[in-house]
Amino acid sequence: MFSKKKFLKRLHSLKTHSLVNPFVFNRSVFLWIFVGLVGGTIAGGYWIILEHLTHLMSYAKGWQVIPLMALSGLLAGLIIHFIGDPGEIKLIVNNIRFKKGKLEPKNNPSMFLSSLLCIASGGSLGPEAPLVQITGSTGSWIGKMLRLKGEDFRSLTIAGMASGFTALFGAPVGGSLFSLEILHHKYVVEYYQAIIPALVASCASYVVFALIVHLGFGPTWHFPSYHVESMFDFIFAVLFALVAVCFGWVFIYLTKVLNFTWKKTKLPIYAKMFSGGLILGTIAYYIPLTRYFGHEEINTILTNESTIQFLIGLFVFKILAIAITVTSGWRGGFIIPLFFTGAVLGLILHHFFPAVNVTLATVSCMAAINACVTRTPMSTILLLSSLTGFTYFVPITFASLTGYFLSPNNPFISTQKHKDE
Repeated sequence: MFSKKKFLKRLHSLKTHSLVNPFVFNRSVFLWIFVGLVGGTIAGGYWIILEHLTHLMSYAKGWQVIPLMALSGLLAGLIIHFIGDPGEIKLIVNNIRFKKGKLEPKNNPSMFLSSLLCIASGGSLGPEAPLVQITGSTGSWIGKMLRLKGEDFRSLTIAGMASGFTALFGAPVGGSLFSLEILHHKYVVEYYQAIIPALVASCASYVVFALIVHLGFGPTWHFPSYHVESMFDFIFAVLFALVAVCFGWVFIYLTKVLNFTWKKTKLPIYAKMFSGGLILGTIAYYIPLTRYFGHEEINTILTNESTIQFLIGLFVFKILAIAITVTSGWRGGFIIPLFFTGAVLGLILHHFFPAVNVTLATVSCMAAINACVTRTPMSTILLLSSLTGFTYFVPITFASLTGYFLSPNNPFISTQKHKDE
């Protein structure tokens, strides 16, 4: 006969190490693997639904994009209004840091539905933040069911977050480190106990996600091959990074201004998201490449010949589109969109400095602008290396650190700030 007490007792034994086991491997690993398998399955299902919904909405062309995005924003806003506000990335960071890692799964239906509508209709945010919240709260729920406490509980939540992030980016090491580094740029060591659970869950998630969506090996974005042309290429990386940092500051303070403006309107969430959709649809009507979060669009700009005037217009209005998407209540993540803007900026700079390798210019800008906004320099290096195939770490490291050290003291994700700062 099933006994809940006995069942929980057996589950608690997961963290014990058998005396007859001569290896570091112990029964806790099975729990981390299980969380990763669940996270990978959730991510795979989410991605398949997102692809089908995106394909369906892509039939809207020309002026039809404007009412489509406005109505998508309205519907997503109504979902949030009636089902509940799932919060944003700063809420996740706050709960991990100050609420012992507790993420509420009750908000998942709202996040799941609203983010699918926002992303599939063409909002300039990606699925990474929704997946991190959904899989992280699932890990939190599993920890609660197993009555885990303290660091064991928080580590399982972080492992869930890492499984969702890794599934999308296909980078287990980078995804694991990101799930720690996003919590606080200075105090990553506080969460170091979670790095192995996060890495194990990430590997399990990656395998499941790859099987579900038939993910291939190799880089996601097809950059021209890079060969070291000078031992001083890192200097060019720093110089390009300095330009990217300037625009990282522009983006951060543009979102602050828009946040203040939206708050002054005192519109309900559904009206605000409807208005945001109208603006985003209008921008996408005139510059179609500003639509969507950039996953496929990065390859498009890399393979197509574009004029400098077009690239400048695309860069300016993409930054504006991301800022409007973030501040008007649309749900999603901004990491891939920031990578897109960095790639466009790199192409612009390469136009003025054609002697510098185009891949060096674009990857340096991608690393710097993301590290500046998210304050995740180490994971940015690993993620970009995996996504672009740029395996020469020295330039990308210098660019990422430049973006990090020159980021604003008041972080874009406000809950990253330490209490003593």
